[in-house]
Amino acid sequence: MQRLQVFKGTFYSLDAVQRQLLIGSAVAAGGILLAYIVHKRRQVKSIPLGEGWWGAGEKPLSEDDTIYPFKVQTSDKEIKDIHERIDRTRYTDPLEDSCFQYGFNSTYLKKVVSYWRNEFDWKKQVAVLNKFQHFKTKIEGLDVHFIHVRPPHRENQKVLPLMLVHGWPGSFYEFYKILPLLTENHDGVVFEVICPSIPGYGFSEAPHKQGFDSLAAARIFLTLMERLGFSKFYLQGGDWGSLITTNMAQMKPQCVKGLHLNMFISTKGFKVMFSLMIGPYLPFLVGFSREDVRRLFPFFEKNVWDILRETGYMHIQATKPDTAGCGVNDSPVGLAAYLLEKFSSWTDLRNRDLVDGGLERKFSLDDLLTNVMIYWTTGSIVSSMRFYKENFKSNPDNRVDAKTGIFVPTGLAAFPGELMHCPKTWAQIRYRNIYSYTFMPRGGHFAAFEEPQLLANDIVQFVKKVEEF
Repeated sequence: MQRLQVFKGTFYSLDAVQRQLLIGSAVAAGGILLAYIVHKRRQVKSIPLGEGWWGAGEKPLSEDDTIYPFKVQTSDKEIKDIHERIDRTRYTDPLEDSCFQYGFNSTYLKKVVSYWRNEFDWKKQVAVLNKFQHFKTKIEGLDVHFIHVRPPHRENQKVLPLMLVHGWPGSFYEFYKILPLLTENHDGVVFEVICPSIPGYGFSEAPHKQGFDSLAAARIFLTLMERLGFSKFYLQGGDWGSLITTNMAQMKPQCVKGLHLNMFISTKGFKVMFSLMIGPYLPFLVGFSREDVRRLFPFFEKNVWDILRETGYMHIQATKPDTAGCGVNDSPVGLAAYLLEKFSSWTDLRNRDLVDGGLERKFSLDDLLTNVMIYWTTGSIVSSMRFYKENFKSNPDNRVDAKTGIFVPTGLAAFPGELMHCPKTWAQIRYRNIYSYTFMPRGGHFAAFEEPQLLANDIVQFVKKVEEF
């Protein structure tokens, strides 16, 4: 208090000019400090690339980096085996009027299985899969599968490399509808698309060692892009693909021209908590739009209870994946019910009130069963579940990627049926360079599978902003 009085006395003993100079200096110093804080916030940071070896046994002195063609194959023996297993299935009758509230309704499941057993043509779907160019290459001890789709014409067009990364319970097949849309000419912009399978999913080899998380997957996919000759490229993802591509952008921001996501979450903090308290009443004060309010509130119903209802699978997969996978790894019908239930509720939570789960409103049974068959024929359901265990072994908020911002140009597509809504003002906490944020008119969690044209349009408009078209 005495020091303050001395300072005030000294200040008022100065003449007017001296006081103005002193005030001006203080304001300038404050401006410099503010500019420094803004500069530090915008300064591009990266996370360590790291290293790993996930193959069986000891790491060899050298690794073959050859990229070789791959074809999906099947046989009469494989098809006969699955038919015999289907025929031995036991069903439990559903509760009256339960629809999909208790999970996959077994009355409708019998209809799906009947189609699978008597009409679904796996050989025909294998031929559809093989219309794409499939490849494999060894990275960090694992055979990594990917498809590579080039545009039909390249003259007078700006061909941009783009990697699309899937999640669970999907696969690279989620993108088959969007690929022709991205590889066509968009006023001079066209994409060359790479769709890898996450190791442990589908045709990519499963890790043989513990610890394979999204950071390891990101590093492997960066190596893949480098091996394909791409030094700069775009990324797109949802579900696990969102986290993996975000990690890629954090590891090598100099290589990522832009990051487009259809699922994104915010870090916790005072800004989020304050906006939840004020948002329903004075949304403009916390940067919420009317659409943000509609999608977020009532908050506990939409972001706590609904999430609890839909994430039982996650708790067991994040703790005991090998136990969770035992039954579905041996039963094709159990696998189908386990996977396809997600394509019902994650597309639209209101589908839980429908006897057929609304599955065929957005998807064909051929498409859904093809995705199931990718898991079944590769025996990859357990290894896909382990990815949850590896990413939740410790508090995700304490990981280096959770504490590091994302500085590459970012495009965000907010689909109304996504499990959790993240307003732009929250997204800006992590994603520091948002070029576009779009409230999508319809669609849910499986954006590329459900609404390929909408997603393709949003990717194109984002890239054009980055490229300044």
